[in-house]
Amino acid sequence: MPIALEIAANIPLFKDFDEPSLKKVANLMSCKSFQSHDIVMRKGDTADSLAFLISGKLQVVDLSEEGREIGIHFIQPGAYFGELSVIDGQPRSASVISVKLSEVAFLPSGQARELIFHHPLIAKRLLTHFAQIVRSASSQRTLLSIPNAFQRVFAQLQTFVRESKDGQVIEGLPKQHEIAIMVNTSRETVSRAIHTLMKMNILEKQGTILIVRKPEQLKHVATVGVDDPNTNKK
Repeated sequence: MPIALEIAANIPLFKDFDEPSLKKVANLMSCKSFQSHDIVMRKGDTADSLAFLISGKLQVVDLSEEGREIGIHFIQPGAYFGELSVIDGQPRSASVISVKLSEVAFLPSGQARELIFHHPLIAKRLLTHFAQIVRSASSQRTLLSIPNAFQRVFAQLQTFVRESKDGQVIEGLPKQHEIAIMVNTSRETVSRAIHTLMKMNILEKQGTILIVRKPEQLKHVATVGVDDPNTNKK
């Protein structure tokens, strides 16, 4: 069933589309709901569509050489994914799973390629998106190269910090097991690392928000770690 016109209008990739073009795209798209932990895309599958997250939250994951699941990045509402395979026709390079109840819209590959190759605005936005992915992947590879597990957690938390009227905060923190697969460690290690930062008064928990009381010290421990006998544990 085609998605509603207002849903298509709220997808950033189609911003400033004229109404006839938007209607055409909306009529080609379909929508599907996914429960938490459902597989939205599976690595190795044939690319049959370009996907858009309408609501919810997804995570892109892959496997290390040891077979451990590694979280690459999260997908937030408004974002699209699966474009690499749509463009080059190769199998999906990673899997995408739902973190919570999510609504995903799909545009068939043929129509997606037509938009990408014949619409300059779409091509420009896609190139900008690719640049962001490359930068993010480069940063994540650097983070994963850190041998100390606690320090990897500290560095990952640093990427979540945002400025607010009350100073630096971490809002919408992923669950501990989600952070664990992002930094190739255990959920228990993530829990211990966060608890260590709270004991050092670097972080303070207020409801669902973490207040960064000592931003410079968080940057320091993310760079050099802490002198703790447990920090080398995986």
